[in-house]
Amino acid sequence: MFTTTTTFVVYILALLVIGIIAARVTSSLSDYVLGGRKLGRLVTALSAGASDMSGWLLMGLPGALYVSGISASWIAIGLTIGAWCNWKFVAARLRSFTANAADSLTLPDYFAARFRDTKRITSVLAALIILVFFVVYCASGMVSGARLFEQTFGMDYENALLIGAVSTIFYVCIGGFLAVSWTDTFQATLMIFALLIAPAMMIVDAGGLNAAMDYIAEAKPGMTHFMDGIGLIAIISFAGWGLGYMGQPHILVRFMAAKSVRGMGDSRRISITWMILCLAGAVAVGYFGVAFVNHHPEITLENPEKIFVVAAQTLFTPWIAGILLAAILAAIMSTLSCQLLVASSTLTADFYRRWIRPKASQTELVWCGRGMLLLVAVIAYILALDPNSGILKLVAYAWAGFGASFGPCVLISLYWKRMTLPGAFAGMLTGAATVIIWEVSGSPFGLYSLVPGFIFSAIVIFIVSLVTQKYAEQPGKLWESLNQKFWNEVKGNDDKEHILSQN
Repeated sequence: MFTTTTTFVVYILALLVIGIIAARVTSSLSDYVLGGRKLGRLVTALSAGASDMSGWLLMGLPGALYVSGISASWIAIGLTIGAWCNWKFVAARLRSFTANAADSLTLPDYFAARFRDTKRITSVLAALIILVFFVVYCASGMVSGARLFEQTFGMDYENALLIGAVSTIFYVCIGGFLAVSWTDTFQATLMIFALLIAPAMMIVDAGGLNAAMDYIAEAKPGMTHFMDGIGLIAIISFAGWGLGYMGQPHILVRFMAAKSVRGMGDSRRISITWMILCLAGAVAVGYFGVAFVNHHPEITLENPEKIFVVAAQTLFTPWIAGILLAAILAAIMSTLSCQLLVASSTLTADFYRRWIRPKASQTELVWCGRGMLLLVAVIAYILALDPNSGILKLVAYAWAGFGASFGPCVLISLYWKRMTLPGAFAGMLTGAATVIIWEVSGSPFGLYSLVPGFIFSAIVIFIVSLVTQKYAEQPGKLWESLNQKFWNEVKGNDDKEHILSQN
């Protein structure tokens, strides 16, 4: 227990130090929200991955594989394809468009600028969607962290919740986006280490690969079949998770903060490689976890999601086990931290700066961002005090809510100049409403709500935009300008133009 505690304490202290260092170079709202758009290729790649993968990577996904077998890995396949498409078709354009469209710092900022929304109706709707879903997301993250502390150290739930929440809040509040991005890079390294070493040790413990496969075949014969117990609708639902990437604000903000458009290709290759290795490791933990449990009949696994924790505590020395368990905390904190930051950024940039204090200084806005982050964190903490609260059920479709609300809107706005303000508003509203209605209706046909939500939102955007073409002229001209600037950046002409202008 002492060794594990020491490992956790050192890990948390390291995060706090990173937050303090980041605070020294945070002087403006752009620094606090987007790190001044200065993220390098490696940090952009790994922070995008770490902010995506929460505690489900080391607990939820292995648990699903342990119960259902290799057929549950369809979700990993869908996520990988979706993430690659997001990097390929959204990342570079979004970086360029947001930087050149009134230096947009948030998604609501971008929508208002892209569609010449002087009344900011899309901005308000987008901000409300972000705040509602992220408060719930943050509460869920705090609960996950509390459960980890509770199980590992035998703490009572409230103290475990407080420690986990305060640890994350401090370094995000002080250091802002840079602290989150730097710590995400550190956490991503820890996560991939844990997910590669754990399944390897499970195989060695079982007596080798052949022996492990024999244990699995004996315990659960259908474990090795991709189509075991799964139909076409289920495959579409699992693969449909990938659609959500194009609408996740906490992932898209990493693209917006990148140093340049031309580095996106390298970042994509790094991030997708990291993601494939992590997902493969998580799948392997759940799959070979069956062999591990059957090789150790003395172990009673009441909750399949604890397979990684139990294996770490059984197969490794206390010091290594502490590091592996800290990887779970890393996954939880990396996602929680960026969600807190995006929610506070939305309150600061899209409400305080626009409606309350338009002439606020940069220093005031930075401190306002910190205050808003604390406000969101306190609300999430209150919700998390009751781990059985009904609001936690919303987390199941928060990914779908963001994906269906923002995904089509972001994607189409980057490629179609005739998209209009009414089309964007109607599309966001349709996506959010479809997901909520679909989930409340019990997911008809067993189809994941993101799939119909994304499709309906895209259809509505096209129809409403075609009907309201009188609103397309100014946004269309802006799109042409943004598109030209994007291609200049891709070719490096923007740098040449800058040099010529200086001479």
